[in-house]
Amino acid sequence: QVDLVESGGGSVQAGGSLKLSCVVSGAPLSTIYMAWFRQVPGKEREGVAYISTSGDFTLYMDSVKGRFTISRDNAENTLSLQMNNLKPEDTAIYYCAGARAPNKFWGYSGQYNYWGQGTQVTVSS
Repeated sequence: QVDLVESGGGSVQAGGSLKLSCVVSGAPLSTIYMAWFRQVPGKEREGVAYISTSGDFTLYMDSVKGRFTISRDNAENTLSLQMNNLKPEDTAIYYCAGARAPNKFWGYSGQYNYWGQGTQVTVSS
C-alpha cells in the first residue's frame, strides 16, 4: 500500500511564502511520477505542477510559473512544492498525487493512482 502524507499548509498574507511537503511510503518514490493538485470548493481539481521520476523534467500551470517550484528527493521519499509570492487566488486545498504510468495530459487527475489527504493553503489580501 502506497501512502502520501502532506504537510506545510497554513495561512499567509499575499506576497508571502509556504513550502508544502509530501512524504511517500510503501514504494520507492523513484518509481512514481508525482504532481501537486489543488481544489477550491465547488470547482474541479486542477494540476499545479508535475515532476518526472528523476526530477529532471517539470511542468507548471500558467498562473504559478515563476512563483512555484516543484522538487523531489527520492532518497528521502519526499516531494516538495515551494510557493513564493502567494496570491489570494492560490487559496485552495493542495494535494500531492502519484502515477505509475501516466499517458495523458499531466493535469488529468484520473490517471493518478495515489493521493494524499490534502493540506489547506489560505492567502489573505
